[in-house]
Amino acid sequence: VQLQASGGGLVQTGGSLRLVCTASGQTYYIYKMGWFRQAPGKEREFLSHITWTGGSTLSADSVKGRFRISRDKAKNTGYLQLNNLEPEDTAVYYCAASVRAGHQYNAWGQETQVTVSS
Repeated sequence: VQLQASGGGLVQTGGSLRLVCTASGQTYYIYKMGWFRQAPGKEREFLSHITWTGGSTLSADSVKGRFRISRDKAKNTGYLQLNNLEPEDTAVYYCAASVRAGHQYNAWGQETQVTVSS
């Protein structure tokens, strides 16, 4: 499975972005898709995941109520809607998938930069 992430950009505080992660290859083996981010000087942070078949979601407390994950199986695409963005959300964002690996993420997309100006 290959993942292609897009949708990052520069927004002002309070703005919104929608990140997109398109999967290709043996997508029928995807168990879940997740989103992560890494800010400069910080460790990578889990944000949210969605199970590919059932659509169950789990989000980190830090983004609950502001970020919303979804997926369109027919398009092999996952989304992360970012709302009410804050400068602290500035980071590189990644999508990842668990492919025949249980809960382990073993497929990663390239980074997409999100910059929130104050």
